[in-house]
Amino acid sequence: MKESDKNIENLIDKMMVENTLESPSIDFTSKIMAQVLVAEKSKIKSYQPLISKSTWIFIGICLIAIAIYTSLFSGPENNLEIGKSYADNLFAFFSGIHISKNILYAFLVVPFMILIQIGLLKNYFDKRYQL
Repeated sequence: MKESDKNIENLIDKMMVENTLESPSIDFTSKIMAQVLVAEKSKIKSYQPLISKSTWIFIGICLIAIAIYTSLFSGPENNLEIGKSYADNLFAFFSGIHISKNILYAFLVVPFMILIQIGLLKNYFDKRYQL
């Protein structure tokens, strides 16, 4: 080794002896964790449904009112004629369409499977983000 390298090494050794390692205060960890908890609580938003309960109640009351109105103020003869003409138009529209069994099964099974997946994913994310 060169003489300058030895001098630098001696200087570093003296500095290391004179300066001791700094240690944090006793309650350092608790202070940091308190700040982390405050930051986490400020980020958390409470769950608010897209459609509130009062809106669902209003929609339900409107549907019930429409059902009562149609049952009270329209006679049974009018309902049968409207329903019959609607059914005839619907059957006439779909009479030329031929659907294979595989497509029919897909149309019946896929929505059911999507509903199952929605339920499973909702439970998964509820458990994942639960406090």
